[in-house]
Amino acid sequence: MKYRQLGRTGLDVSVLSYGASSLGSVFRETDEMESIRTVHEALDTGINLIDVSPYYGLTKAETVLGNALRSIPRDRYVLSTKAGRYGLDEFDYSRQRIVASLDESLQRLGTDDVDILLLHDVEFVDPAIIVEEAIPTLRTLKAQGKIRFYGLCGLPLPMFEQLLPKVEADVIISYCHHSLNDTSLLSLLPFLEQQQVGVINASPLSMGLLGTRGAPDWHPASQQVKDVCRKAAEYCASQGTDIAKLAVQFATSEERIPTTLVSTANPLNIRRNADWVDEPLDEELLQAVQHILAPIQDESWSSGLPMYNRHLDSERRESR
Repeated sequence: MKYRQLGRTGLDVSVLSYGASSLGSVFRETDEMESIRTVHEALDTGINLIDVSPYYGLTKAETVLGNALRSIPRDRYVLSTKAGRYGLDEFDYSRQRIVASLDESLQRLGTDDVDILLLHDVEFVDPAIIVEEAIPTLRTLKAQGKIRFYGLCGLPLPMFEQLLPKVEADVIISYCHHSLNDTSLLSLLPFLEQQQVGVINASPLSMGLLGTRGAPDWHPASQQVKDVCRKAAEYCASQGTDIAKLAVQFATSEERIPTTLVSTANPLNIRRNADWVDEPLDEELLQAVQHILAPIQDESWSSGLPMYNRHLDSERRESR
C-alpha cells in the first residue's frame, strides 16, 4: 500500500481508504460479524484512513465500526466522521447540534477524539450558517482536542470554490468527480493546493454508474450517462476485466489526490480492492473505456442549492 500526505494536516494516508457507509446496511442488509471482519481486513491490507458518518444507516455504521475498532490500537488508523446531516432531509449545523453529534459519535466509536470532523453535504443549507456558526464550532472542538482537523463534504465543486476561502478548512471530501466518467475534480486541484486543503476522493464507481448491472433507479444521473457508463462496464467485462478494477486503479493513480474511499461490507472485496492498487493499470483498456465514455465525460447532476449548480444549467443550455 502506498501513502500520501493529506494537505497541510501532516497525516500520511493510504491511497485507498475505507468508507464505512456499507456497515450501515446502506446498500444491502449486512451481517455485523462480517462487517467487523471487513474493517479488520482493510487495516491488514495497509489501509489506514476510515471515514464514517452518523447519517449512514442512521448511526448503525458508526456503531458497527466502533465495535470493530475496540480491539485495534488507536494509532493504527486515521478516523474521520461527520456532522450536520442525520437523515434524507434532516440537516442541522447549529453549534449545539454539532457538539452533541460529535459526543454521540465518540461514544459509538469508542474513542475520545477523531482525527477529522467534516460537515456533511453542506450544499443543502444557507452558507451563512456554515461560515458563521458551524465552522467556528469546529474551531472550538479542535482547540478542545476532540478533533484534530476539520472540513467540508459535498457534491458540487463550485461549493468548495465559494466556501473554502471563508472557512480555512483542513480537508474536503469530494465524490463522483474523479472517476473514469468524471475527472472535473482535477480542475479544482490548483485551487485546493493554493489553500493547502487535503482532498479525499470518494465513489470511484460514481455511485454505481460503473457496473454491468446498471445504475440504481434512484441515481440522479441522466439516462444517457447511465447508458454510456453501462456500455463501458460491459466492454470491460467482454475483455475479461471488472470495470471496478480499472476504476479503482485509475482513481488511485493520480499522485495529486492523496486518497480514494471505497466502501464494502465484504472482507474479500476490500482485499481485492487493495490488491488492485498494487497491480499495473492496463493503459490500452483505459484508452478504450475513455473513448466509450467521451460523449458524457464530466457530465454531472445538480445537488443542493441552485447557487452551487448554475454552471450545470449553463452547460445544458450550451449543449442544446
